[in-house]
Amino acid sequence: MLTISTKTFKELTIDELYAILQLRSEIFVVEQNCVYQDLDYKDQNGLHVLGYKDHKIVAYTRIFKPDDYFEHASIGRVLVKAEERHLKYGYTIMEASINEIEKRYNETKIKISAQAHLKNFYNTLGFKEIGDVYFEDGIPHIGMIKD
Repeated sequence: MLTISTKTFKELTIDELYAILQLRSEIFVVEQNCVYQDLDYKDQNGLHVLGYKDHKIVAYTRIFKPDDYFEHASIGRVLVKAEERHLKYGYTIMEASINEIEKRYNETKIKISAQAHLKNFYNTLGFKEIGDVYFEDGIPHIGMIKD
């Protein structure tokens, strides 16, 4: 069972922030073998959706209101710890993120920059492809919108 908590940057504890940054590095830098600038000064403007299992963060996203990142509300840095993926926590954390955007920003239109190989996963959550595949940090991505 995943317990969800949503916090502003200032509400995060030092331990939570460290766990988030460690997970983002573990998955996006090490697992995906992608060297990129994760610390982008956007964390301070976003909301952080944390998925806890046994008091440890195992799933995460950050969300933005319209015009903070894209023209529309957005979800990014979507991750689930590798050993927890079989439990479908990706759906849980994404559904929680979509709900937070609707509740906090009164928005239903959401844009994401999805890794192209996860297109079908995002399709099941109501996202549709827009545009062509492009490379971001050496990884194929595609823009997607949920209306």
